[in-house]
Amino acid sequence: MRYLTALFFLISTIALAQNDQIQDALKKYNDDTVPYITVDTLSNNLSDYILLDTRTRAEFEVSHLPNAIWVGQFFKSSRIENLDKSQMVVVYCSIGVRSENYGEKLLEQGFKTVYNLHGGLFTWFDAGYKVVDLNGNTTHKVHTYSKKWSDYIKNGDKVY
Repeated sequence: MRYLTALFFLISTIALAQNDQIQDALKKYNDDTVPYITVDTLSNNLSDYILLDTRTRAEFEVSHLPNAIWVGQFFKSSRIENLDKSQMVVVYCSIGVRSENYGEKLLEQGFKTVYNLHGGLFTWFDAGYKVVDLNGNTTHKVHTYSKKWSDYIKNGDKVY
């Protein structure tokens, strides 16, 4: 029993440290111009949102949130022209930095309700929510953007 308690404590400590790392990065790189949505809130109401993946195509092809639309990390109005600006939108990337930039552009284009997924795909996956490949099949692969950024995620098969 002591072994299991110690193991749980160690895993929890690692998870908190990684959450702190992501939180520190968000504070450093983001301006809080796009309100955050937590992974738990999103997962409870997933069908209420349009999900926009703001990572590179290579990252998206490895895995993404179910029903997400790839729009890329650089804003192009042609990729969003068919979206309803009155619907609620969630933008996400690996941890939430690139997606804030994209979310700002959406707000400038007249989208009414835009949220940035706090902690991005990494926090989503580490919380136990599923990601899918290009065929819609659940996968354990996560593109970590780079070897350095792979430290921000604790689970999955890391690809970079």
